[in-house]
Amino acid sequence: MSKDLLYEINQDQFREGFNKYTRKAFQMLPELDKPRILDIGCGSGVPTIELARLSDGEIIAIDIDQSLLDILDRKIEEEGFQNRIKTMKCSLFEIDFPNESFDIIWAEGSISIIGFEKGLKEWNRLLKIGGFLVVHDDAKNLSNKLKKIPICDYKLVNYFLLPEDAWWTEYYEPLENRIKKLRDKYRYDPEALELLKKYQDEIDTFKRNPQDYGSVFYIMQKLKPETNKI
Repeated sequence: MSKDLLYEINQDQFREGFNKYTRKAFQMLPELDKPRILDIGCGSGVPTIELARLSDGEIIAIDIDQSLLDILDRKIEEEGFQNRIKTMKCSLFEIDFPNESFDIIWAEGSISIIGFEKGLKEWNRLLKIGGFLVVHDDAKNLSNKLKKIPICDYKLVNYFLLPEDAWWTEYYEPLENRIKKLRDKYRYDPEALELLKKYQDEIDTFKRNPQDYGSVFYIMQKLKPETNKI
């Protein structure tokens, strides 16, 4: 039942509303021919699939949750991207690729797990000189994070905040409408109602503190270490 209900909830349908911001960030990069991209914390791969559509490159998508990677693998097959996207179960704390392996590192919603400065420092070695790091993170401590970027040997190419109502209009409001319909459908199923309650609890948490859900895209370019020193 739970798996069928998860398909009915279909969070990815609402998450796709954020692809407009993925596209905006990608369009701030210079045109790269067949870039090698590492998607860190890819989850079920909504941005991953969009990146494959936007680029002609190869993508390695990593996440610790195999069930989410299984969903992404199905999407890859449906979209015909088997030769362009490879998934790998991997912890953010155990990323082990050779130095300067990637032209682009993409991280939507994952850097908070490891910490902004720590992520910038540890992922730096994976990028080629002149390569790009794109991070979608919460908007807390924005000015302090901007100061960390040059310290970690990157140049800030650009950044932009998502609209204040983006998380509500793109995600939580349509999700809540879906939950209401499913709650009626499964009104005699305690297991289903318990799962739906977890989603509603998350929505209610957002409603109490919507200001905590602001987020920002950072687009950075890796510099030679000596380039950025005073």
